Amino acid sequence: MLEISGLYPETGLGSNADVMNIKDKKLFVCNCERSMPLDPRKLEKALAAQGAEGEVDIQTGLCRAQLGNFQSAVLDGAPVMVTCTQEAPLFREVAAEENPDTDLAFVNIREKAGWSDEAKHAHPKIAALIAEAALDTEPAPAVSMESEGVCLVYGRDETAIELAQQLAGKLDVTVLLDDPGAVMPPRSMDVPIFKGRITQAHGHLGQFSITVDDYAPALPSSRQQLEFEMGRDNAVSECDLIVDVSGRDPLVPAHEKRDGYLRAEPGDPAGIQRIAFQAADLVGTFEKPRYVHYDPSICAHARSHKVGCTNCLDNCPTGAIQSAGETVEIDPYICGGCGNCASVCPTGAATYNVPQPLDLFERLRTLLSGYLKAGGKDPVVLIHDTGHGEETISMMARHGRGLPARVLPFQVNEVTQTGIDLLAGAFGYGAARVVLLAPPHKRREGELDGLEKQIEIADAVLDGQGYGPGRITLVEDADPEAAEAHLWELDTPAAPEAGNFLAMGGKRTRTMLALRHLHKHAPEPQEIVPLPDGAPFGRVQVDTDGCTMCLACVSACPTGAMLDDPDSPWLGFAEETCVQCGICAATCPENVISLEPRLNFSEEARGAVELNRQEPFHCVRCGKPFGVESSIRRIADQLAQKHWMFQQQDQVERIMMCDDCRVVVQFESGDTPYKHGEVPRPRTTEDYLSGNAGDEE
Repeated sequence: MLEISGLYPETGLGSNADVMNIKDKKLFVCNCERSMPLDPRKLEKALAAQGAEGEVDIQTGLCRAQLGNFQSAVLDGAPVMVTCTQEAPLFREVAAEENPDTDLAFVNIREKAGWSDEAKHAHPKIAALIAEAALDTEPAPAVSMESEGVCLVYGRDETAIELAQQLAGKLDVTVLLDDPGAVMPPRSMDVPIFKGRITQAHGHLGQFSITVDDYAPALPSSRQQLEFEMGRDNAVSECDLIVDVSGRDPLVPAHEKRDGYLRAEPGDPAGIQRIAFQAADLVGTFEKPRYVHYDPSICAHARSHKVGCTNCLDNCPTGAIQSAGETVEIDPYICGGCGNCASVCPTGAATYNVPQPLDLFERLRTLLSGYLKAGGKDPVVLIHDTGHGEETISMMARHGRGLPARVLPFQVNEVTQTGIDLLAGAFGYGAARVVLLAPPHKRREGELDGLEKQIEIADAVLDGQGYGPGRITLVEDADPEAAEAHLWELDTPAAPEAGNFLAMGGKRTRTMLALRHLHKHAPEPQEIVPLPDGAPFGRVQVDTDGCTMCLACVSACPTGAMLDDPDSPWLGFAEETCVQCGICAATCPENVISLEPRLNFSEEARGAVELNRQEPFHCVRCGKPFGVESSIRRIADQLAQKHWMFQQQDQVERIMMCDDCRVVVQFESGDTPYKHGEVPRPRTTEDYLSGNAGDEE
């Protein structure tokens, strides 16, 4: 890098100049060679509402003529924030030379606010973006994968052999040809060649396992075309990575998310070269985020072999989630990080880690509250990912009108991680609308079903409280112009009353905090809001005429929503705890339990309500209460004179006795399985010798 010294800005700041400070970070705002109409006084006022201190002195070329200002701040050792992401590599390089321990943060105000037809009105948004970026968040935990470079190239002709020869200098390569035709033998067998068809493939980078049918090595005597030994089925092998140019269906689900599995069509030379470059680098130790944290103690998957919630299993595109009896298992190495499982999980047993949930909500709260404090109105939250979303926003800013001033971009790792908790939080913090910008490929790959269900539930809650339907939209356009047109054509419904509540506790607690705030300030508050099937809120209904008070539902309920009383036959229900998993209905032997999805804002939902109560049965001998009267009489009616043990009236009456009396009466009547006659004399050796061994005693 060029040595740069003595380059101080046109604004007059020197190496010891006092710049604006936000959350203990020195803030450098640059208008990118005056391509953004930033007003220093308006921006200073908007930032002051975020708690920033000092004066805003807008740079015009911080990455060029005024780079010395950044160098000076880095030398001071304080954390630094720069309102530019395009030149972040340059700033990191300078910081690494001047003071490697400097804490750096960057925020993109240019494409997200400054390059817009409404840039002159975007100062509240810019201040909110800066305040959000200034937050310190916890990094996600990671898992490690080890690859030694053992590579399988799976193809069907010379294309696979040539690709393997290209990779052989960096990887330990083997070629497997699926149903090869007239394939010319290579002049030099510098890579092993086999034939066979992969029937199963499992694993990830560093730990793939494959099963191959018709597996056989190539004969060294092959002349005009490759010939092979006799094949065998169910051959098993392992490798670190798979390069698939067979042209067949992908070997693994959601193959583009599987680390170590690279695929290109055999007729796509550019695609083959792309995966060749990628494969050559897959040697060594690699880390990936542990995207999902799983808490089995609150999972509502199953109890006692009765299956309830299968949301995560139904919505995982990679097959990383498997049933493990009463809980599930999530393989962090196969997980592609889409976040579907966390989005649809009703209890929060599956939690998305990128970023941590509380950090995500704090970012959202800071963004919306910062915008409103700075004078912004009717904010629209644009939830987008780091790939498709960032690129689409950049194209809007460079070639179109850019984002409207009231559209606040909110970056997440994957749009599909959005659940009812985040949607409710956005409106609870004052958003007028929420727009989700989804990559088009997620529709083709079936990854949007869970997200659409969350949108349907949130929309039903908002409409049921008088906020109106359609406040949440999902945009899947690959064309930036179409996405931009949608944002500029949005109407402006009145935003809900903004709350400033802290997102605390688990997913359900966070969700209810936001929903109760929305209910409190709703235009038409309703105590009961009907919800679509599959919603994680609702009540349980019991047909008391058929209920025998066996209380199997109580022991099966994973969330403790079904309640009992150890001192009397009583069945209760706590609605706010119910996630509508359906295990109680699946467990009920009488099939008298049904579910009603709804959201209940009344105080009744927070406490226990009675579903059924019956009188205890009193022992006909001692009067002691035991069991449930209806159950005891029903059992007696079903067994009387129909079972060999209950042919007499006194035998039937034992059913209506407590445990103690039943044993006493049975012994007194002589009708006991423990009663027996005289014990026979054991036969001895003398009996056999005397010939009396066969005589009956």
